[in-house]
Amino acid sequence: MYYAQTFFITLVAFLHLYFMILEMFFWTKPKGLKAFGLKKEFAEESKVLAANQGLYNGFLALGLIYAIATKEMQFAIFFLCCVTVAGIYGAYSTKKIKLFYIQSIPALIGLVLMFI
Repeated sequence: MYYAQTFFITLVAFLHLYFMILEMFFWTKPKGLKAFGLKKEFAEESKVLAANQGLYNGFLALGLIYAIATKEMQFAIFFLCCVTVAGIYGAYSTKKIKLFYIQSIPALIGLVLMFI
């Protein structure tokens, strides 16, 4: 069970590192525009906000990496809960259910595995 838990915690951490990179460095580039379905003008206007959002995704990833490195699973539970709530809110506020599946489902699977 430990390996399955660690796999999902790692998966969520890497997803959030990827989100961080997209939001902080590729927001106005073709890769970021395509990933988020943005127009260039809007991306330019919102790039500071996106970088801030990316930084928060980085913090979520680091918290999960810390939990794995120290085997302090209460940290993993906390950060997986944060990711789940962020995914639910993101899907609700953007009306894009895909966001829920990409962000929250892996975190929820990790949480379920933590309690089995």
